[in-house]
Amino acid sequence: MSAQIKSWIEAMRLRTLPVSVAGVIAGGGCAAYYGSFRILPFTICLVFAVMAQIVSNFANEYFDFRNGLDKKGREGFRRGVTEGDITPKAMLTATLLLLAVACAVGCTLIYWGGWKLILLGIAIAVFALAYSAGPWPLSHHGLGEVAVIVFFGVVPVLFTAYVQTASWEIIPVALPISIAIGLMGANVLIVNNYRDMDDDKAVGKKTTAVIFGRRTMGTIYFINGILAVVLCVVATIGRAPVMWQIGALIYANLHYMLWVKLTHYEGAQLNPVLGQTAMLMFGFSLWLLLLLTVN
Repeated sequence: MSAQIKSWIEAMRLRTLPVSVAGVIAGGGCAAYYGSFRILPFTICLVFAVMAQIVSNFANEYFDFRNGLDKKGREGFRRGVTEGDITPKAMLTATLLLLAVACAVGCTLIYWGGWKLILLGIAIAVFALAYSAGPWPLSHHGLGEVAVIVFFGVVPVLFTAYVQTASWEIIPVALPISIAIGLMGANVLIVNNYRDMDDDKAVGKKTTAVIFGRRTMGTIYFINGILAVVLCVVATIGRAPVMWQIGALIYANLHYMLWVKLTHYEGAQLNPVLGQTAMLMFGFSLWLLLLLTVN
C-alpha cells in the first residue's frame, strides 16, 4: 500500500469513527424501546453520521496544516498533508465533495422527519467545518469537547430516535442517554488533546488540555465516564430488569482501567488509549441497543 493511500485512510481516523456510530446506535435503541425501530432511516442516519465525521476529520487536517498548527513527526497519528503525502488542494476538494454527498444523503431523512431537518443539517455541516475552520475554530478555543457532546451525543441520539418515531415522547429515555453518549465522545477528544498538549501549546492552539492542564483533564475524563454511566442507569433502571445493569458495571470498570492508562502514559503510548476509549463507547451503545430492544 502506498504512503498516499495510507495517509488518506489515516486522515479518516478510523479509530475514532465508533464515536459517530455509537450515537446512532443508541438512538436506534431508544426508537426500539418505543416500538418504532425502522431499518432504513436508521441506516441512513448511520451513513450520514460517519460521513459527517470524516468530513470534520478531513477539514481538521487541511485547516490545521493551512494555519500552521501541525508539524512533521507529531506525537499523534500521521497527517498526510503535513507530511507531504497529500496535497492541500486534494484534501480541501475531498472535504467539500464528501460534505456535498453527506448533505444529499441527509436530505433523504426529510421523508421521515420533515423539512425542519434542513436546519439541523445546516447546523451539522457548519459544525463539521467550524470545528477547525473559520475566524474562531471551536477546537482552538477550548470548545471542542462541548461541540462533541452536542453533535456526537445529543443530536445523533435524539434525531435518530425522532426520525423513526416521529414523536418527542422519546425525551425521557433519549435525552439522558444522548448526554451520556456525548460525554463518552468528549472523552475520546480529551485523550487526543491530552496527548497533543505540548505540540498544541507550542503553536498557540488552545485546547482544553492546554488551558486546564493534563491533571485536570484526566480528572474530567474520569468524571465524564462515571456520569455517563449514572445517566444511562437513571434512564433505563425502571425499564429493564436490574440484571441488565451489569453492562453499566462492566463499562465503569473498563473505563477506570483506561483512565489509569491515560494518567500514566504519554505521547504515542496514548494512541491505543484513544482507540480503546472510542471502542468502549461503541460497545456501550450496543449494550444500550440490546437492553432497550429486548425490554
